[in-house]
Amino acid sequence: MKIGILALQGDFSNHMAILEKLSVETILVKTPEDLDVDGIIIPGGESTTISMLLESSGLYGPLEVLLKGGMAAFGTCAGMILLADSVVDGRSDQVSLGGIDIVVRRNGFGRQVASFETNLDVSGITGGTVRAVFIRAPVVEKVSAAVEVLASVNYSFSGLASRPVPVICRQGKVLVSSFHPELVGEDRLHKLFLERI
Repeated sequence: MKIGILALQGDFSNHMAILEKLSVETILVKTPEDLDVDGIIIPGGESTTISMLLESSGLYGPLEVLLKGGMAAFGTCAGMILLADSVVDGRSDQVSLGGIDIVVRRNGFGRQVASFETNLDVSGITGGTVRAVFIRAPVVEKVSAAVEVLASVNYSFSGLASRPVPVICRQGKVLVSSFHPELVGEDRLHKLFLERI
């Protein structure tokens, strides 16, 4: 098995460290020639910047075709935004790769000062809670019936009553999280992703 990590911008090095710890062959994906992989991780970072770099590097089209063909993918934070079928509050020229039938809102949990950490119970993961680090994280506003919600967090927006918000979703071989498991060395979501390949 060989996993690609999109390495145009963002936190790709921590994902690589986790996969190396799991003894998984990895390649940093920077050009279309790097896409001879069994799955891809799209890291956190700045989604509009990654979007523009996908186009300028020539990766957008080939990656979109591979995802539509069933390639496995794992997106964290900005990666969730790029893999979502629909993005609210995105730039008009921002591209989406599709892959999971969710609607997300960029920075839905708030700006940098609203960043937070919490522990999550995740369906399909044993061994205790998962530490979740939310930094300018996207909010999942809608999921289709085809999408499994593996974890949610109770959150209050603009002083309204707290409600559960999906933060880990999966559809087929595509897994996304609103947060950054790689920042705390959490590898169980990576294992969940690898199980589907």
